[in-house]
Amino acid sequence: MDNNEVYTPIHDPNNYWEQLERLEKLIRASELKAGVIFSFHGLVLGLFFDRLEQLEPLFQSSYVFVFLTFLWFVSVVSSVIYCFKCFKPQIEVKYKKNVFFFGDAVNSFGSVEEYTKKLIEVCASEEELFEQLAEQIYVESKIIEAKFKCVHKSLFFFGLSFVFVVLIIGYWLIAVSF
Repeated sequence: MDNNEVYTPIHDPNNYWEQLERLEKLIRASELKAGVIFSFHGLVLGLFFDRLEQLEPLFQSSYVFVFLTFLWFVSVVSSVIYCFKCFKPQIEVKYKKNVFFFGDAVNSFGSVEEYTKKLIEVCASEEELFEQLAEQIYVESKIIEAKFKCVHKSLFFFGLSFVFVVLIIGYWLIAVSF
């Protein structure tokens, strides 16, 4: 290459599609994590409510036990709320119509024939194709960021609920011993 030549990389749409595929895997991973956390909370809550009769004397005689149980329950509910938010993050940003956004594909281009015509136009123009793919990557990245923030918050409250469970079990063991 001569020093006067300007290097312009060849755009390969496969790079964009591979990036979108990677982002889809991250979306599934965040939802899987939220699902596992949610399932665990469901099991623990089920055990708690199954044993409620056995714990009733402690609830009636100990404000500490009631307080710890309340903090545990608030932690669990907070964690579950963030799990739900992971499954449906709220991204409220306006973008121009894009043939690769599923909502736009169905709602913004009229009939299937009009959509197909627009899709062919976009794919025929390298610049427009890359622009719309880049926009799709950007939007999916924002979605993933929101999902992982929710997963991290859910994990935080999950950990906090675990701390309260340990404190509750410790308190219960001490109360049973005396």
